[in-house]
Amino acid sequence: MSGSLSTLSALFGGRGVALVKGQGSHVFDSAGTDYIDFFNGHGAALFGHSNPTLMAALEKSSKGLWTCGAGFESQIREELADILGKLLGDGRVFLCNSGTEAVEAALKLAAALRPGRKRILACRRAFHGRTCGALSLTFNPKYRNPFKEIIPNTEHFNPEDIASQIDTDTAAVFIEPVQGEGGVHILNVETGREISEACAKNGAILVADEIQTGLGRCGAMLASNLTGLSPDMVCLAKGLAGGLPAGALVWKKELGDFPPHSHGSTYGGNELVAGVAIAALKMIATKNLPAYAETLGKEFRAELELISNNKIKEIRGLGLLCGAEIEMPSVDVVKAMQAKGLLALAAGPRTVRFLPSFAASRKDITQGAAIFRETMEELS
Repeated sequence: MSGSLSTLSALFGGRGVALVKGQGSHVFDSAGTDYIDFFNGHGAALFGHSNPTLMAALEKSSKGLWTCGAGFESQIREELADILGKLLGDGRVFLCNSGTEAVEAALKLAAALRPGRKRILACRRAFHGRTCGALSLTFNPKYRNPFKEIIPNTEHFNPEDIASQIDTDTAAVFIEPVQGEGGVHILNVETGREISEACAKNGAILVADEIQTGLGRCGAMLASNLTGLSPDMVCLAKGLAGGLPAGALVWKKELGDFPPHSHGSTYGGNELVAGVAIAALKMIATKNLPAYAETLGKEFRAELELISNNKIKEIRGLGLLCGAEIEMPSVDVVKAMQAKGLLALAAGPRTVRFLPSFAASRKDITQGAAIFRETMEELS
């Protein structure tokens, strides 16, 4: 067991804590230490931990078929696809297991629908995943350079320069409404509109990567609606099934479809996970969780902005995706906050990212802001 842990730590980076259980917005390690969880599995635990509704859905799903394969009719899978398709009117849906798979599907579908077009555009600071196709869209050279010989070519520009670069040789443009890994930078609404208009004018496919921003986290089901984007395709994943592996590509029906047998997924849309995803999506709607995320996120950022520290440059974010740009290594702050009972993550070398779940309370954000303030004062 120890050998396996050391191997995983070498690959992912160890934080020196073994988490063993969670309840709501808190997690507990093997020593019983209680942490406020603003990490939440990189945002995948969108509903927090041990959510009763999702636990009941999982138990119900576990008593039926766990998976039957995409070649068979599935009422559960069709219900999930119907809910997701409505995000883009009467959209088509491909179900998969992760965000990077959703991005890969978008790349392949864009290539199939725009044959002969050679250009793929993305933003500087973008992060779209680590599989070969998605990796080509990811900007940070530390992720791309070791594999540059086998990944497709993508052109990266500043967001405000993207619209002017779109032409009739552009197959697709990939955009994050809020760049999470890239430092929690929100796309300007006017820039989003310009990109949308340029794509429509030139017949380029606009793909919104809503893997971290979608499903209510940012104050709307799709953060694209808050940033001027009118996407033709949307990539979803984190939070879709409350932390179980789930991803989806949704696209406008009028675009067309994959060629027969050109894409697929063994586990994508399996009944076990699909049942939980349906429960999650219904909970977002019935409890108006996007509105709660908007309100709580504003309150959290307001508390962060009250902190008087000349090492804090800017507080920014949408809903429950929040970032603090600082003038010191973000990883040092993240580690120091962990020792005080708050889990967060870095978003580049100088930004601390907070990803509270829908389970977070006002008490949690007040305590979280206090821990951040204490940490910054001590490190300063």
